[in-house]
Amino acid sequence: MSLAPVRFRDPLSTPDDFTGSVLVHCPRCDRIARVQALADAEEGTRGALFAPRRLVCRACGHARTWRGRSAVFSGSSRAVARDPYFRLPLWLQTETRHGRLWAYDLAQLTLLRRFVAASLRERDPWDEHGRKMTYVARLPAWVKSAKNRNEVLRAVDRMRASVTDR
Repeated sequence: MSLAPVRFRDPLSTPDDFTGSVLVHCPRCDRIARVQALADAEEGTRGALFAPRRLVCRACGHARTWRGRSAVFSGSSRAVARDPYFRLPLWLQTETRHGRLWAYDLAQLTLLRRFVAASLRERDPWDEHGRKMTYVARLPAWVKSAKNRNEVLRAVDRMRASVTDR
């Protein structure tokens, strides 16, 4: 008797959907800090890509505000991943023998884990209307490969433990 395959259905989220809250290394004490989108009373842009951001470290009390007009996203799987606003290194990142694995927050890390652990991965057909270049579609081929599943899942679990153990 074989087990039924674990099914994953692409929720059609993009990398931008995870920028509302980003976990980074504090520039002062190098512990975990959070970059959070602020509610702007004038524009009503809470959670939008260019909404003002606030960096807060609970360990040392360091705080900064970002009100820029451009965000720079990480592009390489070899370089250190950074948050798009303050350009600080992401907390949730680790190196594997195939490349660097990273996530902005625990929600993105959970989605990555669900995708990698699934033996049956479903997406909308290309002729359907909707988003095509989702977060899952943009993952590198080595992350999607079944032969790397155990290594990627161990890396994801290490990243999650770095947040929950503190």
